[in-house]
Amino acid sequence: MVTSKNNQLYTHLNNGIEMPLLGLGVYDMHGEEAVNAISDALKIGYRLIDTAEMYDNETEVGKAIANSNISREELFITSKVNNTSQGYDETLKAFDRSLKLLGVEYLDLYLIHWPIKGKRKDTWRAIEKIYADGRARAIGTGNYLLPFLKELESYSTIVPAVNQIEFTPYLFLKDELEYCKSNKIQLQAYTPLLRGKKFDDPRLISIAEKYGKTPAQIILRWAIQQGISSIPKSSNINRLKENFNIFNFSIDEADILFMNSFDEQLRIIDDPMLMY
Repeated sequence: MVTSKNNQLYTHLNNGIEMPLLGLGVYDMHGEEAVNAISDALKIGYRLIDTAEMYDNETEVGKAIANSNISREELFITSKVNNTSQGYDETLKAFDRSLKLLGVEYLDLYLIHWPIKGKRKDTWRAIEKIYADGRARAIGTGNYLLPFLKELESYSTIVPAVNQIEFTPYLFLKDELEYCKSNKIQLQAYTPLLRGKKFDDPRLISIAEKYGKTPAQIILRWAIQQGISSIPKSSNINRLKENFNIFNFSIDEADILFMNSFDEQLRIIDDPMLMY
């Protein structure tokens, strides 16, 4: 279920908690750049901040959160266990480190960052314990394509609330989208704007001109209109404003379907199946 609140859209995860459909990804942001970008984003209206142990910037995220005058309950903070920290005991320790660096008492969402061979089962057991102990309000997976999701079914006792994968009009993973929808798992797209690599596609430009929006805004609106969460990264205040300005228009269904046909299996990030 999607609802409107605070001039943006929220989805209800499978355990009932609310999550903004649009958030800020902070990959490869460090120091003052990260603190300033997150602070700017929070002032603009972003409430979902997506970090990870791997990004080595949880301290900066924590600083920006602490400097804001926004209540913790209003924020949705995600982090992820690093590949080198996976395994049962290691994941529990990694979670404690993340909380300490972020300066928070709980996370809203904790994810397996990548499906590491030989570690997936024990890592998920640890994440289920974190959830059972009330230290994360929701748990999920990262980079879990269909084979990993099917494998998870065989040993999980909790259905992931979120599956975060690379997903764009040019990497339209229909099977993963349908699986997540049928199992009430919220699909979340990272690198949703393909780092600008397709902004010159004449088809995309034509749709953008039709709605008086930018290619970035069209791609983000395309995602959330299909109930897909997106976490674009930017440290530029004008880009942050542009990416957030997608709640005042709708794309016609015919154009949504047309964009679904852009798929060319174009990946910006490594294929998770290389780890299977």
